[in-house]
Amino acid sequence: MAEKPSYFVTTPIYYVNAAPHLGTAYCTLLADVQARFRRAAGYDVKFLTGMDEHGEKVAEAAAEHGMTPQEWCDSQAPLFQDLWRELEVSNDDFIRTTEPRQNHAVQYLWDRMLESGYLYKGSYDGWYCVPEETYFTETQVEKADEERGTKGEHLCPDCGRPLERVQEESYFFKLSAFQDRLLKLYDEHPDFVQPDFRMNEVRSFVEGGLTDTSVSRTTFDWGIKVPFDDKHVTYVWFDALLNYMTAVGYSLDDPDSRAELARRWPAQCHLIGKDIIRFHCILWPAMLMAIDEALPEHVFVHGFLTVRNAETGKAEKMSKSRGNAIAPRDVIELLGVEGYRYYFMTDVIHGEDSAISFERMEQVYNADLANSWGNLVSRALNMSAKYFDGRTPETPDGWAEKDGVLRGVAAGIYDRYFERMAAFDYVGAKDVVMELVHAANHYIEDSAPWAVAKDPERAGELADIIRDLLESIRICAHLLAPFMPETSAEVLRRMSLEAEAATDDLAGACAWGGLAGGVPVTKGDALFPRLDTKK
Repeated sequence: MAEKPSYFVTTPIYYVNAAPHLGTAYCTLLADVQARFRRAAGYDVKFLTGMDEHGEKVAEAAAEHGMTPQEWCDSQAPLFQDLWRELEVSNDDFIRTTEPRQNHAVQYLWDRMLESGYLYKGSYDGWYCVPEETYFTETQVEKADEERGTKGEHLCPDCGRPLERVQEESYFFKLSAFQDRLLKLYDEHPDFVQPDFRMNEVRSFVEGGLTDTSVSRTTFDWGIKVPFDDKHVTYVWFDALLNYMTAVGYSLDDPDSRAELARRWPAQCHLIGKDIIRFHCILWPAMLMAIDEALPEHVFVHGFLTVRNAETGKAEKMSKSRGNAIAPRDVIELLGVEGYRYYFMTDVIHGEDSAISFERMEQVYNADLANSWGNLVSRALNMSAKYFDGRTPETPDGWAEKDGVLRGVAAGIYDRYFERMAAFDYVGAKDVVMELVHAANHYIEDSAPWAVAKDPERAGELADIIRDLLESIRICAHLLAPFMPETSAEVLRRMSLEAEAATDDLAGACAWGGLAGGVPVTKGDALFPRLDTKK
């Protein structure tokens, strides 16, 4: 058997200045669904997430809580790890930038950068946003202030908060030397940044000219020391971006680490939010070019989650001060974990900003999960148990070749689904599956098995109906598993197919004809009891 192809997918590593929120959970689930899909489709997956623990704003958060930075980071790690476990996130690794492996890799990076000739010592005198961990030129600041009508106040062009004037000795990375090479990258690999309109943003920024980037700090000490100049600590992004390679063995010289790096790098996909696009699509590839390392294949950029203002109808950014922030716990309590995963993964256009609301969550849950998927499973399994003595109908030779409405809808379903999932079009992939779910529900009404069951001479017809319904459910359970793994595993268990849940041959599992005949079927409780929050 051929070796499984590697698929390395990452989330950003999340800042620990605050607890995980809806946006961090959203990005992590985007990666989890892709990782689960790829495993089922036969890939050897590595799924990485973690925490970004260095930098000035982390040190400030620690001081506000009366802790050392390390104590603060250690107190925050369980908040992320526990939420990911609750949300059924299947990450293979969780990296923290305070770990020895990251310290070793970053110091190794400094030595490689020094050798590259793209590093020099100078003095930085300019503007810095601590919350965004971003430097800005005088021109960028003046332009942003003028556009806002706040000229002279010097607010961050990205977040609008006050900037700090920073004057300190610093090492600089010659980012300006990579403008042409980056533009060539975008020309030769137009899908490097996805979706397309995000690539256009990146290209436009680079075409406007690049300035060298300060990559060390001397005014505080919470960070990784520069190995050849211990007065300096590493700028947080020069540290954080390297985590993706650290996790697959970069800087280590033992045979296993070298083999892991060769197999896993470059990563197939970095998943990020639009607020950190410049770091991942400009600074990171330039850093890799400087040290002659391969570039990641794709960077997928998702938008922000917003909330709809009930009075104005406009979408607004979530914030505690506005009183419109939604915490993950709020959604879990309403929808349950599986409903949470389904809503955010299948009702949000992932490359764009998307407005969410509790009303829409309830609508999607009831329409798709309670009334459609859950109802189909309940009715079909109940009828199989009732009409076939608690079992699935027997599966005689040739039954899978019989023409039928549902077999026709299911034809080619894996290819349609794969195309959309691989492009992170989870909404489109869901639509492919729900087409079969809806067809099966209509088929129940059209075929009226309760009427057929009354005529003993139509026993064969009844078996065909129930068999086709159960086979449709089996296929849909596999295709919905990346979104709702526990529900799909339960559906397969009720059909005595629990061994199928761990498939790494999704294409084969979705081929019509895999139903086990004459095995026990369990009716069970409703998978998704209908919500009625008004009541």
